[in-house]
Amino acid sequence: MAHQPVTIHDSVRYGVDLQLSGHTHGGQMWPFTYIADATNPTIAGLERYGDTQLYVSRGAGTWGPPVRLGAPPDVTVVELASLRA
Repeated sequence: MAHQPVTIHDSVRYGVDLQLSGHTHGGQMWPFTYIADATNPTIAGLERYGDTQLYVSRGAGTWGPPVRLGAPPDVTVVELASLRA
């Protein structure tokens, strides 16, 4: 787990399989969506960076004004499973 998704490049370098992050609130509302998108590799959802997967939750809260527009809140449930099990 890493609060900010910008640390994904360190995770890739150290061979991490999965990084779970938040911090972006999915952009929360316009015009913050542009700022969040410009400063983070991923603002919401699952993406792959080499052999590392990054999942960013928009979270259930807000930053600053208690408003969300175009970035609905989410609560993520992650189920980890082994291929060997």
